Amino acid sequence: MAVIVRQYTMDDFEGLIELQRESFPPPFPPELWWKKEQIAAHLETFPLGAMVAESDGSMAGSATALIIKYDGKPHTWEEASDNGYIRGSHQPKGDSLYGIDICVSPRFRGKGVAKALYDARKELVIRLGLKRFLAGARIPGYCNYASRMKAEYYVNMVVRGEVRDPVLTFMLKQGLYPVQIIEGYLEDAESCNTGVLAEWPNPQL
Repeated sequence: MAVIVRQYTMDDFEGLIELQRESFPPPFPPELWWKKEQIAAHLETFPLGAMVAESDGSMAGSATALIIKYDGKPHTWEEASDNGYIRGSHQPKGDSLYGIDICVSPRFRGKGVAKALYDARKELVIRLGLKRFLAGARIPGYCNYASRMKAEYYVNMVVRGEVRDPVLTFMLKQGLYPVQIIEGYLEDAESCNTGVLAEWPNPQL
């Protein structure tokens, strides 16, 4: 099934919300879906990072990114994304593309949609001459191990292939590698509020 990735526009807003509704059903709080003001801010601030994937004539997934100057300092998702608006955190003269979200409809999972969105962001890194693509990952499998090990050990087990994590394992398959574990990255009980920053370095630099 062919997947086409393009920039989203304000005309896509209703489709983007329906996509999030399908992808993040209750108990996920609806107030955390993208707001129209946030979508507008993405397009005003960095339209190249606003991507939607279409397959078989339907909106199948979306992703949003911005540019930062990576300094290795711990941060939260809210800080990295400017609470989802990106205006205050986007740095046009930065060195890294930072993915703040990716969303794939359950109807299209396992059909290459997420891979197409990752590939599009890698291509953008190369086109803009950036050093890397960065993405903060949930580690929802960690909740099953947190009582007996630190997040660092769990992540290492996932990297070695001893444990499969629903999010991090997929990111590893896309060529990203963990570079930083961040406590309190986002409010997420399954991940014990811990995030992993993963990197894909620009192979042309």
